[in-house]
Amino acid sequence: MSHVGEEGLKMIEEIPEGEVKDEEIAAKSGVPLNTVRRTLFILYENKFAIYRREKDPNSGWLTYLWHLDFSNIEHQLMKEKKKLLRNLKVRLDFEENNVFYTCPQGCVRLLFNEATETEFLCPMCGEDLVYYDNSRFIRVLKKRVDDLNST
Repeated sequence: MSHVGEEGLKMIEEIPEGEVKDEEIAAKSGVPLNTVRRTLFILYENKFAIYRREKDPNSGWLTYLWHLDFSNIEHQLMKEKKKLLRNLKVRLDFEENNVFYTCPQGCVRLLFNEATETEFLCPMCGEDLVYYDNSRFIRVLKKRVDDLNST
């Protein structure tokens, strides 16, 4: 649920049971209406919120009645896990199959080919680039991939 932020989580905790208007959610939770609406649409996009529209016969205004549905949370979490795992594997492959050089001042980290193009000088500050040992980062990525694979 990191997509919804602290206020979004607060809103979720305070949302009343059944169908409810976004204005009611904002009033009950103390979360600003625009944040409530943004959070509801994020939840909707992730299939955790459902809405029903009603049209006021007098004004023609549309009212959205919302309710949360976390019955599909296992599927959504597995989908997110697979996506994260795929991204980590791509990054791991990139790190394992490339050689890097970095500026001692921390300006840039370049691929070997990019470093040769700058004659091993930092394009930002002119310092000599040094070899960057990414083996620790690779170990961290591998551990994260292993941890995700084992859960």
